[in-house]
Amino acid sequence: MKKTGIFYGSTTGTTEEVAGKIAAALGIGAGDVHPASDLDTGQVAAYDVLILGSSTWGDGELQDEWYNAVDVLRNADLSGKTVALFGCGDSVAYSDTFCDAMGLIYDAVRDRCTVVGQVPSDGYSFASSKAVVDGSFVGLAIDEMNESNKTDVRISSWVSTLRPFLS
Repeated sequence: MKKTGIFYGSTTGTTEEVAGKIAAALGIGAGDVHPASDLDTGQVAAYDVLILGSSTWGDGELQDEWYNAVDVLRNADLSGKTVALFGCGDSVAYSDTFCDAMGLIYDAVRDRCTVVGQVPSDGYSFASSKAVVDGSFVGLAIDEMNESNKTDVRISSWVSTLRPFLS
C-alpha cells in the first residue's frame, strides 16, 4: 500500500470522526491521521497519497485549521501525489454552501496532483456547492446533521473506489 496520510479540519469532532472511519476502512493507522493544523511541507513530501477533509463553516468557509494548511498545499510540491477529498456539511441549514470547503481545498490542489474519489451528486439534497464539478462532488460529501444513516454506506462505497489508487 502506498504511504497514505489523512488530514482533517474539525471543530466539533464530526470531521475527525469521519476521518477515523475512513482510516479504519482503509486500514490506515492512527499515526497517519492528523489534524490539518499539523500539515507542513515535510508531511506532504512523506506521503504518496493525501486524503484531505474539512467541514464547511459560516457562509461556505473552510474550517479554521485549513487556512494555514491550504497555504502549505499551495506551496508544496504535489507532483506525483494522489489526493482524495472529503467534506462534512449541513445540506438543510446551509443548502446553498453544502460542503463548499471541500471545493476550496480542491481549487488549491487540482492542477498540481491527481485528484481521485469523485462522487456523483445524485442522492444528495442541496441547492448549491463549490464542491460539485460536472455533476459530481470532487470527493466524498457527508451530512451527519441530516443524513447520518447514510454515512457508513457512503464511506464504504467511496473507500472501494480509492483502493486501486492506494496499492
